[in-house]
Amino acid sequence: MSSRKLIEKIQAKDAKIGIVGLGYVGLPLVLRFSEMGFPVLGLDIAEDKVEMMTGGRSPIEHIGHDRLRAAIAAGFEATTDFSRAGEADVLILCVPTPLNKYREPDLGFVVDTVESLLPHIRTGQLMSLESTTYPGTTVEELAPRIERRDFTIGEDYFLVYSPEREDPGNPDFTTHTIPKVCGGHTPACLEAGVALYGSVIDRVVPVSSTQVAELTKLLENIHRAVNIGLVNEMKIVADRMGINIREVIDAAATKPFGFVPYYPGPGLGGHCIPIDPFYLTWKAREYGVSTRFIELAGEVNGAMPEYVVDKIKGALNDRCKSVRGSKILVLGIAYKPNVDDMRESPSVFIMEKLRDLGAEISYSDPHIPVFPPMREHHFDLSSVEVMPEALRQYDCVLLATDHAKFDYDMIAEHAPLIVDARGRFDRALDKIVNA
Repeated sequence: MSSRKLIEKIQAKDAKIGIVGLGYVGLPLVLRFSEMGFPVLGLDIAEDKVEMMTGGRSPIEHIGHDRLRAAIAAGFEATTDFSRAGEADVLILCVPTPLNKYREPDLGFVVDTVESLLPHIRTGQLMSLESTTYPGTTVEELAPRIERRDFTIGEDYFLVYSPEREDPGNPDFTTHTIPKVCGGHTPACLEAGVALYGSVIDRVVPVSSTQVAELTKLLENIHRAVNIGLVNEMKIVADRMGINIREVIDAAATKPFGFVPYYPGPGLGGHCIPIDPFYLTWKAREYGVSTRFIELAGEVNGAMPEYVVDKIKGALNDRCKSVRGSKILVLGIAYKPNVDDMRESPSVFIMEKLRDLGAEISYSDPHIPVFPPMREHHFDLSSVEVMPEALRQYDCVLLATDHAKFDYDMIAEHAPLIVDARGRFDRALDKIVNA
C-alpha cells in the first residue's frame, strides 16, 4: 500500500487505529479517534486494565466511564493479544519511558513493545511513537527493527514520531485542542502522519525530521524544569529573608512582557518533567556536551523533598517534639492537584523520608483511596478522612498537593501545626510554616 492509499483510507475514516498502551496518553487518543468515527483497537499488557475497560470502567479518574462506554458502543475493543496488531492500519505507541536506577534512559518498554509487534506488522501500516525520548530513538531503535522485516520505510511502511502533550486533569486543554508536532522518517512518512493527526487534532505542526520532533518535546519539559528549579531556589532564599515568594511572583507577573510566572513546590512529579531532562543529558554526552544548566536544575528540584522534611523537623522541634514518634498527616499524594496520578510524586519521597526518621505516617487524598502498588515505593495505607477531631490528633499536617476538595478553612482551624508546601494557607497564622 502506498502512502496515498493509506492517506485516502485515513481521510475516509476507514483506517483502523491501534493504540498500544492504554494509560494517561493512550486512552485519551482512543476516545478522540473513536469520537471522530474511526474504528479503534487498544493493546496493553495489563490484563486487569484491559478487563476493566472491557467492562466499561475507565482506569483513569478524570476520564469518565460514559466516554469509554460510548467508544465501546462504537466498536472499540481492548485486548492483550498483540497478534491482532496486523488488523490495524495505524499503530500508535504510548508506552512509558522511565529512567533506570542510574538515572539513564530506560527504553525497555519501547523496545519490548516494538519487538512484540514485529511479527504481526504488515505492509501499508503507519507506526507513530509518542513516548518522550532522546533525539535519534526513532531512527536508531524503531527503524532498524522495522527494516528487519524487509520493509522499506517510506514506501511500504511508514514511521513518524509525534510527542504526546497530555496534561492530565487540565480542563482548559484537551487532546484535540493541543497542537500536535509530527516528524517523519521520510517525506512520505510525514505526509501520512500529518493526515492521521490532522483528522482528529485541530492543528498539526510538521517538522523536518523525527529528531527535531523528539528534541522539541524535551525542550518543552526542560524549559519547565529549569524555571521551576529557579523559582524553588528563589523560594529558599526568600524564606531565609522572611519574604513571601508567592507575593513576589504575583507582583512580578504584573509585568506585561518578559516574565512568565512559575510557582515553587515540594518537588517535581509526573511522567515528564522529573525524567525528560535526563534523556537529553545522557544523549548529549555522546556528542561531548555537558548540560550543566539542566543538571543543576535537576539537583535543585531533586532536593526539594529533603527541604520540606527539614521544615517539618524544624517546626516540630520548635514545639519540643521530634520527628520520631510524631503522627504526621500528608494531604495529597498525587503529583499535581485534582488528579489520581502518582507518577514520580514528591509526596511519596517525603513520606519515605519521614518514615525512615521514625514518624507515624498517614495520608489523605480524595483521588487515591488506597496507596497503590508501585515499583519502588511501598506503603500499606488507605486515605483517611479529614475531620476536625481527627486533625487534632496529629502532631503535624503537611500540605503536599493542594486538591480543590480539601476544606482549607476547616484544616486551618483544627490542625495544631501545618507545614504548607503549596502556599494555600494564611502565613500570618502562628501554626502555619511555609515550606
